Amino acid sequence: MLSPLDWGLGHTTRCIPIIHELLHQGCDVIIACNSTQKALLIREFPQLTYEPLTGYNLKYGKNRWGTIVRIILQTPKILTKINTENTWINIFLKSQAVDLIISDNRFGFYAPGIPSVFITHQLNIRTGLGKFTDHLAQWFNYRRIKNFSTCWIPDYKGEKTLAGRLSNPGNLPAVPVQYIGGLSRFNTCKDRTATIDLLIILSGPEPQRSLFEDQLLKALKHQPGKTVLVRGLPEGGNSLVSTADVTIYDHAPASLLNTLICDSALVISRSGYTTVMDLLKLGKKSIMVPTPGQAEQEYVAAHLHQQQLAFSVSQTDFSLPDVLAAAKAFAYQLHSFDMEVYKKTIGSLIGQIRNAGR
Repeated sequence: MLSPLDWGLGHTTRCIPIIHELLHQGCDVIIACNSTQKALLIREFPQLTYEPLTGYNLKYGKNRWGTIVRIILQTPKILTKINTENTWINIFLKSQAVDLIISDNRFGFYAPGIPSVFITHQLNIRTGLGKFTDHLAQWFNYRRIKNFSTCWIPDYKGEKTLAGRLSNPGNLPAVPVQYIGGLSRFNTCKDRTATIDLLIILSGPEPQRSLFEDQLLKALKHQPGKTVLVRGLPEGGNSLVSTADVTIYDHAPASLLNTLICDSALVISRSGYTTVMDLLKLGKKSIMVPTPGQAEQEYVAAHLHQQQLAFSVSQTDFSLPDVLAAAKAFAYQLHSFDMEVYKKTIGSLIGQIRNAGR
């Protein structure tokens, strides 16, 4: 049984390769998720069983500090949701036996006596409120992770990391930790010529998604070349009409988005970790614009910029002509990452469970 966090769709999409591998290993997979997550996953896996589980449904501000303050004020709501999802799964397990639980960043999604995996790339959490608050968040993080059997980190141990110190802290949780490499649902690009000058992939929570979209739509009226805008709305949204130069999709399923990225010369996106893994697997030059107030995205964007894996700029400082000119002059140092490590990790765990059941 698998359940991803609902803070944006990144946690959901990065579980897609894990689900594929579980199916390859002969597992029956049950997904616990909300309606938005189901709308995305059912396109990829119409044959699976889906159980309705409400998400955290957090509200975000219109600027950086507005978002930080709102998240702090919603801390009691988060703690309540953690307890609620733990109660939910323990009730569910009374009528449905499972052999393995996989939680992508849902702290309450575990059960006593059943192997439970917690997936996160944030061991060293950045809050945006200073070191003391960061340490407090890490203490809470580790206190919750110890309820699980093991912790999977979708990154690499050492210097060449995707998330920097977020995934490689000085001290690790008290449960076994495995670095499973990057996760991406996409196939690598092979000998493709760029037919799209600029691809824009929007994602993340409202209202920031819409605010950035409005900003981009105004700028695109004066942008030459072929542009594609993927709005990140799997359930649809207000109608936007494509033009001769700008093609608009409310949502692009994995196969289409894979093709669009491969066919693009440059990608503008948030620095959500799943998007980062996708773009680096495909070896694409990108401009990362972190969601204001999400300190994790701000850190990842700065880390990738320093590593010359992506060009980064804040939404406040974003001006499309200036950013495109700066990215053109940026010395990208892209290199390949092995994103097949997770398959061995899953295969080993499934083997252990099967052997234990004999």
